[in-house]
Amino acid sequence: MTDTKLDGIRACVFDAYGTLFDVHSAAAACRDDLGDKADSLSAMWRQKQLEYTWLRSLMGAHVDFWQITGDALNYAMATVKLENAALREKLMALYLALKAYPEVPDVLRSLKGAGMRTAILSNGSPMMLNAAVESAGIGGSLDQVLSVEEVGVFKVSPKTYQLAVDKLGLQASEICFMSSNAWDAAGAAHFGFQVLWINRFNQPREYLPGEPKGVLSSLSPLPGLVSA
Repeated sequence: MTDTKLDGIRACVFDAYGTLFDVHSAAAACRDDLGDKADSLSAMWRQKQLEYTWLRSLMGAHVDFWQITGDALNYAMATVKLENAALREKLMALYLALKAYPEVPDVLRSLKGAGMRTAILSNGSPMMLNAAVESAGIGGSLDQVLSVEEVGVFKVSPKTYQLAVDKLGLQASEICFMSSNAWDAAGAAHFGFQVLWINRFNQPREYLPGEPKGVLSSLSPLPGLVSA
């Protein structure tokens, strides 16, 4: 937990998956179908989803995050020895309507009420992000929803973070970036954002370039920590 206040902030930019939206809520909604495989499948699904973004970026073999998500699910289902086409389709559909973490709507409304600009910057494809934002009912509290598809490479490429600078018309130091992913927080800090790592599950830090300004266990304290 941090009480570090960030000065000179003109926009709050959020990672989506794991930060605003609970990536494990899809498998949780299928717990009756998955039984004791639910948690292991969800963990492997997320792990391979991230790994494939990094590997494809290094390979120069970009596909959008929806394809990545489906490929990762295929791997996860094979790992837990589950063959069920209807269940796969159900899980993919649920990924378009992931649950927002409980504090998210109020935090976004509070930031907007204080005159702060807000945006998402995510690996997600535009289709995925638009569906998640609509499902969570938070579109009215966001100025922009930015997808890395515009630059054709995944985080932590500096091109992805530059997208927020360009679209918001701000200096990197004027942007507070939040991510629950320690590697993303490191990448964003290394780029030049003022970063808060949303460490929801008390994970260890990553040993990478780029130090966040502070660590929070949820987004709840954010409105009181940023000022122009």
